[in-house]
Amino acid sequence: MEKLSKRELWLSWILLVLLSVIWGSSYILIKRGLVAYDPLQLASVRLIVSALTFLPVFFFIYKSVDWSKWQYLLIIGLTGNAIPAWLFAKAQTKLSSSLAGVLNSLTPLFTLLLAIVIFNLPFKRNTIAGVFLGFIGAITLAWFGESSGATSDSTYVLYVVGAAFCYAISANTVASKLKGSSSMTLSAASFMFLLPIAVVLFFGSEAHTTTLQDPRGWEAFGYVALLAIASTVIATVLYYRLVQMTGAVVSSFVSYLVPAVAAGWGLYDGEPITLFTFVGMGLILLGVYIARKE
Repeated sequence: MEKLSKRELWLSWILLVLLSVIWGSSYILIKRGLVAYDPLQLASVRLIVSALTFLPVFFFIYKSVDWSKWQYLLIIGLTGNAIPAWLFAKAQTKLSSSLAGVLNSLTPLFTLLLAIVIFNLPFKRNTIAGVFLGFIGAITLAWFGESSGATSDSTYVLYVVGAAFCYAISANTVASKLKGSSSMTLSAASFMFLLPIAVVLFFGSEAHTTTLQDPRGWEAFGYVALLAIASTVIATVLYYRLVQMTGAVVSSFVSYLVPAVAAGWGLYDGEPITLFTFVGMGLILLGVYIARKE
C-alpha cells in the first residue's frame, strides 16, 4: 500500500468513523424490518431500494465503466451486498442485533486470510494466533447462547460468519481488481447487475403484498429503506473509496468500531449485553489486532 498524504490520512479516518456509525446502526434497522418481513423479503426490499437509488447515477457514469471487468463487478455486487443482505436478515431472526454486529468483527480476519491465500500477502506466524483467537471469540458467543443474545442453534451464528466471509471476498476483489475505478462507478455498476435479481425476489417473495397488507408493513418498509439508503448506498460508496485508499485489510478495520455502535443500539433496545458478550467481542478484536501486528 502506498503511503497516504496527510489529507488522505485524515479522510481515511473520517470515512472509517462514518462507516462504523452507519454500519453499526444497520443491525437495529434489520431488526425493525423483521417485524413484518421474512428474511428473503427484507433482503429483496433492501436490494431493490438500493438499486433504484443508484439507477439515475448509473445513467451518468455507464460510459466510464470498464465492462471488460464485468465479472468482478458481479462478484462485489453479490458478495458485498446481495448475499450478506439475506444472511444477516436470516441470522437476526434468532440473534440479537448487537451480537450480529459483534460477530461481523470476523470480517478483518477473513479479509486477511483471503489476502494471504489468494492474493499472496506475505504470511506471518502471528496471523494463525490471531485467527485462532478470533474464532475462539465467535465460539464463545455461540456456546453461551441466550446469555449473550444468541440462540441454542449455532446455525444462526454461522449465517453471520458467512456474511463476514462474503465481505472479505468483496473487499479483496475491489482492492486487487478494481482499484482504478471510482467508488461511485463501482457501486452503481455492481448494483445494476443486482437490479433484475432484486425485482424477481421482491415480487417472488411477495414483499410487495406484505408491505401493503401487513399492519406494520409500511413501518418495516421505512426502516429497510433507511437501511438501504444509508447502510447500502451511501456506505458502499464510502467503503469502496476507503478500500481504494488504504487496501482491503486496513479498510476492514471498520469492524473494530462497528461492534461498539451495534452494542450501544442493542443496549438501548433492551437486548442482553452480558460478560460473555464482552469476552467474545474482546477475543475477536484481540485476534484481529494480533493477526495484523507487524
